Amino acid sequence: MLSTAQKEQFIQQGYVVLDELFSLQSMHSLKQAAGKIVDDFDAESTRAVFSTQDQSKSRDDYFLSSGDKVRCFFEEDAFNAEGQLKQEKALSINKIGHALHVLEPVFKSFSHSDTISQLALDLGLQKPQIHQSMYIFKQPKIGGVIRWHQDASYFYSDPITVLTFWFAVEDATIQNGCLQVQADPETYPLIEQFKRYENDDTDLIKLNNKPWPKDDDAKPLEVKAGTLVVFNGLLPHFSAPNLSDKSRHAFTLHMTCATSKYAKENWLQAKPSPLY
Repeated sequence: MLSTAQKEQFIQQGYVVLDELFSLQSMHSLKQAAGKIVDDFDAESTRAVFSTQDQSKSRDDYFLSSGDKVRCFFEEDAFNAEGQLKQEKALSINKIGHALHVLEPVFKSFSHSDTISQLALDLGLQKPQIHQSMYIFKQPKIGGVIRWHQDASYFYSDPITVLTFWFAVEDATIQNGCLQVQADPETYPLIEQFKRYENDDTDLIKLNNKPWPKDDDAKPLEVKAGTLVVFNGLLPHFSAPNLSDKSRHAFTLHMTCATSKYAKENWLQAKPSPLY
């Protein structure tokens, strides 16, 4: 499915952009399915917030036990000082995770499609398996920053094989917080590793003193709905806050090769879902 040039680009840059690979109708189906999950979600059942700025929030049991469930997480700025939502529920959710690809029929069918399976093979996963899925809303005005990171920090394996499939459900622009990646072709070492211990304590361990790229040196990936961005686990990436009046919905899959050894210290230990 991928051309030789696209495969070479992925090897050299650590990512490849496949413009408008999926139909707007397929993206609309994902958006509708996510909307139903939010409609059915009891906003009073939890105040769990997702953040990459404050790692202590990741110690919350609601997050750590979500690997084989479908759960909603709020934006950091969704609540007022009294702990009440500042806007309607549908505009307050940061993301849904982390087993959409297993438990929700629309997402399961999409995630295990022949197209995605073939792409995983083309990009070097001999036995691709999905560990996690997320639907990300990047809400207007309050969509939070996602700091520089590498996905291998959270899905470490030996050798490192994690790939991220990032689907633009809506147009992504610099104004609404599009994905931004390391601009130069330098291969980064793994800078951090997020570990979960037997007592469910977690720690983000610094592995070396390599600095993250500067925000001003990043390459924004402004893409149309239906576009797929695939990147490897060592590619530094981030997204700025969404201060615009337009949301930036996206769907992501994290997968590894079953021939690699998935670390027992990774936070997510749910049974992976093979693509074959």
